[in-house]
Amino acid sequence: MTTSLGYRLGAPDWEQRSPVLIGTDTVIGAVFRWHRDWLALTSEGEHNLGRPEQGRRSVPKAAALAAAGHVAAEYAAGRITAMTLADVTAAVPMLDGPVPLLHPRMPQSPRNIEAAEKVAAALALYRWKPYTGFPGSDNPWWQECELCGWQGPRYWSHQRGRNGGLPSTHRHPASEEFGAPAGCVGDAKVREVITAYQH
Repeated sequence: MTTSLGYRLGAPDWEQRSPVLIGTDTVIGAVFRWHRDWLALTSEGEHNLGRPEQGRRSVPKAAALAAAGHVAAEYAAGRITAMTLADVTAAVPMLDGPVPLLHPRMPQSPRNIEAAEKVAAALALYRWKPYTGFPGSDNPWWQECELCGWQGPRYWSHQRGRNGGLPSTHRHPASEEFGAPAGCVGDAKVREVITAYQH
């Protein structure tokens, strides 16, 4: 689809949803990546736009702009309507009961359930409290550090250890990633409090 309607991407929220804007500040939807697919959130709901064309996979900005172009074309054709920024912004999760094992977009397959159970056990071991179900390794996941109380989005792919080893103590919570304090409570305290580092 093509359109002459001018559009741009706004600043992404914690889930990396980028609002699609026209004019000075009119929101017509949002686009975001979920695993390798791109999704659009519009007044008509959430739609999977599929994977970007070959050659675009390693260029997220180009893929995001292509997805935003789809949203702009839908708006220009009158198939969707304007929204508020709050409509397309992911709310910060709140704990009000048990957290599901899997994120709602994650299929309830035996493989996903097994992976989520392993990750949940690792998070408990390394003193992280998830606020939502496991979204997969490469999607943002709201968590709380049980050592310093910091909350924010994390990626399991950034938290796990490499080649079966322990994750770096400096990943607790992360080196200023998403505004987290560098090194949390400090290397020595992380090693003292988390049993896995004492072997």
